[in-house]
Amino acid sequence: MTTSTRPQAVPTQQLSNEHFIVTEWRFAPGAETGWHTHGHNYVVVPQTNGELLLETPEGLITAPLVAGQSYARTIGVRHNVINPTQHEVVFIEIEAR
Repeated sequence: MTTSTRPQAVPTQQLSNEHFIVTEWRFAPGAETGWHTHGHNYVVVPQTNGELLLETPEGLITAPLVAGQSYARTIGVRHNVINPTQHEVVFIEIEAR
């Protein structure tokens, strides 16, 4: 993995307790999370339409987002999430502890 010059996505933690971590993620055009591995099962609730580009150990994956259409992933997912669009992309991530 190489060092990126992309802007960073902005996480804002909204809630953290013994059961859940809720984070709003805002991605400016071209922004990324950086490589990370999820330590919890989680649900993503898109707030905007758009798409994300996922860099994974298996290669690139394009993931469409539809506002209000949630999806879930399991613990251990490893990726870098990138906004390849020309507009801001926003989602809420809910991690179950």
